[in-house]
Amino acid sequence: MSNKDTKATPNNSKRKPVKLKNKEFEKQLSKLQEELVKVQLWVTHKGLKVVVVFEGRDAAGKGGVIKRIMERVSPRVFRVVALPTPTEREKSQMYVQRYAPHLPAAGEVVIFDRSWYNRAGVERVMEFCTEQDAIRFLEICPAWERAMV
Repeated sequence: MSNKDTKATPNNSKRKPVKLKNKEFEKQLSKLQEELVKVQLWVTHKGLKVVVVFEGRDAAGKGGVIKRIMERVSPRVFRVVALPTPTEREKSQMYVQRYAPHLPAAGEVVIFDRSWYNRAGVERVMEFCTEQDAIRFLEICPAWERAMV
């Protein structure tokens, strides 16, 4: 999370970052973290299963945002999953299969620091998978996600 806010300029509809003073940043962050605690209580009370996915380039700030999220919530409710490079065994399985054991149970929030979407993005661009692998993933993914709900 950055201590920048965005503000539209009069002659430009694009939003430009405006740096917040540290005191204001911490105040806003504290309010947002309080909201996360409310979300946590709601998730546990209702027995919900929540998946949050962070995707982005290396050094994009995913880890920093995840760290700030985890500062005020219970690790019994929120957990972070950052899977390493697939093993040879995992490479022989259906791609999304390695993520299934990490999905939330009732009353849990799981934050994925990168996810199955990596196959369609980074792996495809960096040629870590074949074009056919990427296409197969894009065919399987919607059904797999519907099954999660």
